Amino acid sequence: MYAVLLAVHAAIGGLALLSFWSAGLARKGSTTHRLAGRTFLLAMIGIGATALPMALLRLAAGDVVFAVFMLYLCLITATACLNAWLAIRWRGDWRRYHGPWHRALAWLNFAAAVALLAYGLQRGAVLLAGFSTVGLYAGVQMLRAVARGAQPRWWLHAHYGGMLGAGVATHVAFLGIGLGRLLPAYAGPVQMLAWFGPLAAALVVGWRLRRRHGAPARPLA
Repeated sequence: MYAVLLAVHAAIGGLALLSFWSAGLARKGSTTHRLAGRTFLLAMIGIGATALPMALLRLAAGDVVFAVFMLYLCLITATACLNAWLAIRWRGDWRRYHGPWHRALAWLNFAAAVALLAYGLQRGAVLLAGFSTVGLYAGVQMLRAVARGAQPRWWLHAHYGGMLGAGVATHVAFLGIGLGRLLPAYAGPVQMLAWFGPLAAALVVGWRLRRRHGAPARPLA
């Protein structure tokens, strides 16, 4: 069962990578951009639907570290995808988007990140401890968005922030997990770069997008 899930997961992951870059490189708001973006989010649903039982199977097999990380990755990726999708769907309703579900999900990400940090430190796992910062950052940013109130183009910032977060998860899974299984010698500093490189790249791209579109600053009347 695990082998079948893994094969399906990898195939959908390839589609996710292709559609992510197709949406990212297409003119924003164009038909290609919208179609590729929808394809990416649908692919991410398939990835989550296969990743969750894979994590549970690994947990049952005693591979606790990998299972814990997979479950955490499922949570932060689902959060990013949901934020990206609902930001477009509810862009005319700030209150609905930042409702109770948004706050609950923010605190869930924060709590899961703290738990992963504690677990990573206990096990001496640098990777787990390092990636806990993603959930911490996501949770804090979501709560800050609520505290700031409605702002100009808030939905655009939420949309590209969510898409970048989902893109990071997709590239980390491919470079850090998938490629490592194909190339046994692929380890050490190079593998660590594969894990944290996409995260660093997303931070740079996010900074440039905020400069281009204007960072949230003042509340709307």
